[in-house]
Amino acid sequence: MAIEQVQNLPQQYVTDLGVDYGKQLAGLTSIPLDTARLAPQVAGQDALQTQSYNLASSGVGAYQPYLTQGGAFNTQQAAYSGPQAYQGFESPYQQDVINATMSEFDKQTQAGLTGIGQQAAMSGNLGGGREGVQRAEYMSDQDANRAFILAKLKEQGFNQANLNAQTAFNQQGTLAGNQFNQAGQLQDFQTADINQLGRLGGLQQAQAQAGLDATREANRLEAFEPYERLGTYGSGVASLFSGNAPFGNQSTVTPNPTPLQTALGTASVLSGIFSPGTNRQQRTVEDIALSDVQLKEDIKLVGKSPSGLNVYNFKYIGKDETYQGVMAQEVPWAASVADNGYLQVDYSKVDVDFKKVN
Repeated sequence: MAIEQVQNLPQQYVTDLGVDYGKQLAGLTSIPLDTARLAPQVAGQDALQTQSYNLASSGVGAYQPYLTQGGAFNTQQAAYSGPQAYQGFESPYQQDVINATMSEFDKQTQAGLTGIGQQAAMSGNLGGGREGVQRAEYMSDQDANRAFILAKLKEQGFNQANLNAQTAFNQQGTLAGNQFNQAGQLQDFQTADINQLGRLGGLQQAQAQAGLDATREANRLEAFEPYERLGTYGSGVASLFSGNAPFGNQSTVTPNPTPLQTALGTASVLSGIFSPGTNRQQRTVEDIALSDVQLKEDIKLVGKSPSGLNVYNFKYIGKDETYQGVMAQEVPWAASVADNGYLQVDYSKVDVDFKKVN
């Protein structure tokens, strides 16, 4: 019994296109990529960052002389306290004043005794009992007055010495406080300078990093443009083999495809040629977030991811909300340039979740 075999062959021009595509694919993939031009690069430390580091290093302990001097003032202050503190402030002339005052008082007392004797002589009672009583009463009053004057003079000297000691105590405390305040102010000023230099240097470094990333991206586009063009050509050829004429081009953009990903994409085109009608699934890229350090402020390192990536809390400039994520400049393999020129991160390529903290 005769067997009739029917074969549905594509038109010759379709076969020719497939052969041509295969030759171009073989020729293109035989040329190795210059991976050095596609390797990630890290911007070096900016001059302002270096200055900030040097200032921080040289400023360590710069406040110590002020603390030492403040401690010395406090030690001296302690010497001006206690019940005997006034003794160091007694006037060396105090005793001279006392001696002169008492000498004058004694002269006046002697003059008073002389007056009593003269009165007794004039009244004819000189040496009599009445004169003796007057003299005794007079001396008793004078002795009391003399003791009162002497005590008053000593009290005045003590009060003045004690006041001087208290003044010196307060002065030493003020001097110590001034030294401690200067130490704190020095730290504050140095910290402000270090932070400002570090922030400005970080901006400069981020700009340099963005330039390196842009150059790398341009190199990537240049290197993979033939693959993308050949991929479009292959998609058209595949549609002809499957009997479905293309109605247009569809493009899916993914950040920085690797040579392996491109090769896998090219292999899928070949699979389409030799397996007509196969449905191809397209995976969309999600979790894309602007993560350029130039767009952020109040940046604080809060931890590490399991793979060792830095995890930060930050705010977008001009916004009140706090977010958590990574810095695009630190994960170049997951970063790409957004339409606004800043870096964005594909969080599906890192082990850190981008989330709003508050």
